Amino acid sequence: MAKSTRATLALDKAKIAYETRTYEYDPNVERIGLHAAESIGASPEIVLKTLMAQVDGRTVCVVVPSDREVSMRKLASAFGGKSAQMMKPADAERSTGYHVGGISPFGQKRQVPTAVEAAALEHPHVFINGGQRGLQVQIDPASAVEALKAVVADLT
Repeated sequence: MAKSTRATLALDKAKIAYETRTYEYDPNVERIGLHAAESIGASPEIVLKTLMAQVDGRTVCVVVPSDREVSMRKLASAFGGKSAQMMKPADAERSTGYHVGGISPFGQKRQVPTAVEAAALEHPHVFINGGQRGLQVQIDPASAVEALKAVVADLT
């Protein structure tokens, strides 16, 4: 596993404190975020999954707890849009420069508007993908929001 990724380099550049956790990535699991939570011994509510979507045709990034589903209505509303839909995996990979299972909101090829589930800020730390399959960064959720210039909203 690489010692640094575009995600960790972006966090370093922003001077955001984080710690890394690695686990054995299994591409055959149905829900990657839940697998990551179990693998690192953390509650699914603090292991956040990174999803790519489109709101009114505009690419956005969504960060929510791995045990929850995004409400498309709430997502569209968070960005002042009318409709939202998830991106196809191949489109998400092209947009971010990461592989599915390793998509991080940090260090994407092109920064896009990002929304973070408000419930994540209730915890002293959360885990977010570190830009590589099997790599999570443990980070203060408020620092993550700051680094991403994210909108905080009820998304689930």
